[in-house]
Amino acid sequence: MRAQVKALHFGKVVDGRGKVFTDAIVLVRADRIVAVGPAKDVAIPSDAQILDLRAYTAIPGLIDAHTHMSFYWDKTPGTTPWAQLGTLGPAVTVFLAQENARKALATGVTTVRDLGSFDNMDFALRDLINRGAMVGPRMFVAGNGLHISSSPYKVGAIPDAGQCDGVEAVQRVARQQIAAGADWVKMYGSTGSDKDVTGFQTFTYEEMKAAADVAHFAGKRIAIHSYGPDGARDAVRAGTNTVEHAIDIDDATLALMAKKGIIYVPTVEHNKYYIAHRAEFGYDTTVVRELNQYVAQNFETLKRAIRAKVKIAMGSDAVFTGFGENTRELAWFVKAGMTPAQALQTATTTGAEMLGQEKNLGAIAPGYLADLVAVEGDPTTDINVVINHVKWVMKAGKVGFDTTPPAAPASR
Repeated sequence: MRAQVKALHFGKVVDGRGKVFTDAIVLVRADRIVAVGPAKDVAIPSDAQILDLRAYTAIPGLIDAHTHMSFYWDKTPGTTPWAQLGTLGPAVTVFLAQENARKALATGVTTVRDLGSFDNMDFALRDLINRGAMVGPRMFVAGNGLHISSSPYKVGAIPDAGQCDGVEAVQRVARQQIAAGADWVKMYGSTGSDKDVTGFQTFTYEEMKAAADVAHFAGKRIAIHSYGPDGARDAVRAGTNTVEHAIDIDDATLALMAKKGIIYVPTVEHNKYYIAHRAEFGYDTTVVRELNQYVAQNFETLKRAIRAKVKIAMGSDAVFTGFGENTRELAWFVKAGMTPAQALQTATTTGAEMLGQEKNLGAIAPGYLADLVAVEGDPTTDINVVINHVKWVMKAGKVGFDTTPPAAPASR
């Protein structure tokens, strides 16, 4: 038996491919879009289920290019997020991290690239969401991020699953992550995380190239984290697919990124999140001052990347209580010089290109997965509409979030 068609009637549809339809219909069968266009031009099957969403504008489901879905904090008094991480056990953490997934979906994010976990928790979350046992965005995951040794030698100590030093070890660990089920390889090419904004390069160019070559040979892609310019430069030379976070990227590297189509995921808002939640993390005024300085440099690098025509993807780097704030990065893009429509592309068409999902995600078009978001207002003139006024979310033909008022079915 063929699935019943859903006819979604919107005030406007921003299709993600440069067209805006007014008084529009999107026809959905099962998990795919079968037609889209002005209501007068779309034939609605007689047995279709009609949803009246004419008070809203439809945009494609959003893609968050950088999350850590398994980083969950239960807010137990006397605990901090980083101190609690890893203490609850994988099974309990995966169960509780459903909250992160639901909050992300409620922001209109229907797909995430999850860049780093441990104990196979991101694999579990991805697979449980895929089988319908959890509600949340579809996940493309990286398993354990590759990182250098960073602690003193201890007799009998066992390296963690992402630790590697030297080309051969990098090749082995990258292959192990792929064998475990990773969709992407993640590599920590510099220091830098939460209160540490140092950005010193860790892996050499040769090690980065080894990881990139392993990923590409296996048909996978690689994301290289670098808080500083040196790691970013060598990551680009080595053939990374994306550069995460980096500040002060030199002009030659930006030009090479633009030429090669390497995508920059700046995550400016991420460090503002730490500042806003400094009491939860126990950060003092020195940490806050350094984070603010990093944000300023991050923003200036973003502006230079835009001028250099580097492709940019929206990534929140969401951790802990940052889920539900996944799209705030879009405001930085507009502030840096993008139009609202260009900012929206970073979370739709560019995100889909980053994932190699150009024919499935990032657009409202026949044949694409039925990922749609209803927002109140015009997202092509005001990006805050996307950030603050998501009312309804459909992922793969199923409604996963809905705050619209109950209404009678629309008339034909």
